[in-house]
Amino acid sequence: MARQQLAASIFNTNLRPTTVAPLFLPVLIALLVMCPIGHAQTFNVLHNFTLGSDGGVPVAGLNIDAAGNLYGTASQGGAYGYGTVFKLAHRNSSWIFTTLYSFAGGVDGAMPIAPVVIGPNNSLYGTTELGGLQDCDGARYACGTVFNLRPATHATGSVMGGWSKASVYAFTGRPDGAEPFSGVSFDSSGNMYGTTYAGGTGGDGTVYRETPSGNGWVESVIYSFASGTGSNACLPYAGVVIDSAGNLYGTASACGTNGYGSVYMLSPSGGGWIETPLHEFSGGADGGSPYGGLLLDASGNLYGTTSGGGAGGGGTVFELTPTGGGWVFQTIYSFTGGAEGGSWAGVTMDQAGNLYGTTLYGGGYGYGNIFELTPTESGWTYTSLYDFDPPYGGGYPYSPVIVDASGNLYGTTSEYGIHGWGTVWEITP
Repeated sequence: MARQQLAASIFNTNLRPTTVAPLFLPVLIALLVMCPIGHAQTFNVLHNFTLGSDGGVPVAGLNIDAAGNLYGTASQGGAYGYGTVFKLAHRNSSWIFTTLYSFAGGVDGAMPIAPVVIGPNNSLYGTTELGGLQDCDGARYACGTVFNLRPATHATGSVMGGWSKASVYAFTGRPDGAEPFSGVSFDSSGNMYGTTYAGGTGGDGTVYRETPSGNGWVESVIYSFASGTGSNACLPYAGVVIDSAGNLYGTASACGTNGYGSVYMLSPSGGGWIETPLHEFSGGADGGSPYGGLLLDASGNLYGTTSGGGAGGGGTVFELTPTGGGWVFQTIYSFTGGAEGGSWAGVTMDQAGNLYGTTLYGGGYGYGNIFELTPTESGWTYTSLYDFDPPYGGGYPYSPVIVDASGNLYGTTSEYGIHGWGTVWEITP
């Protein structure tokens, strides 16, 4: 998919909020609060975005802290119209929504489409797709930023309320990258890694590292992707996961031998990095065009999704297993398309080894669904947990699912909800 098509498919600036007659609002709200689904679970909408101070069009997924609070980003809206970072605090049986930061555009950053992560110092780190330095390799818009958000404190160190933002890095296009669609990941030494979808010396994205230095960070490009003959990977939409040896793993949405993207590994070697393709998608039974990130389990297996291909033409869920110095690829599920539309998000695993994810266009109504894959002796069993049915619960989820210690599931939808600008949802057992 061309870069312009990808951006247009995610950010439809012509979105219109769903109009709901005031007379029916109490009924709709009651429906949203509790909607029973299969397996004795309940679907709840925790927040309906308004495109006001809270933001709107949340493309990214969520993260959760030890206290059970949720953090996320909205790509649009906020005080200046360039997106927000928000928090949902769990208080007894209620959720309290707070906008932590509104991006101002320009050097401040704009359009956060990746999740925030909780860093080693318990503050939040994330990226904006646009904004930052205005001189960005001749681009119309600035190339994006990496930022840090932390609670504001008094000189004594006590929290004073509110959050302060610091810029970690502003991309310039070439050679360091542009358009960081992905969030960041930390290794055991506190180094931060991420990808850019564009830019770099090859023009088709980068993997970068931010190394802490004094009170700041030093940025370096550890790999630049390039399209063309012999390219293993290009245009990485998702970020990377890191194993205990410091190897990085990720997906690239395009290039590879067959042009349908790949799974790659970056291994530290001396003072540099070696890129190894673990699987290059064919667009056939194995799938194609992976936009979601990877899951690395405790045994070193990798799991991911593709947005297309597969036996049913609707994308796949796959597993890569390290074996004898190599990797064995297997498709563990093929979406049929239609009611099982392809996924643009990765999968999440619970303590029992079940996988959870979302499809963008699947479900009984075509607006996406939440699914579970349960391992059995003969394979994996697919279950649709919830079909999005706008406007009530939202629609078109680009985000993955997160699972808390109690087995509750959380995520976002990019559109619909009562006001039409997306939702944060929960499924409770």
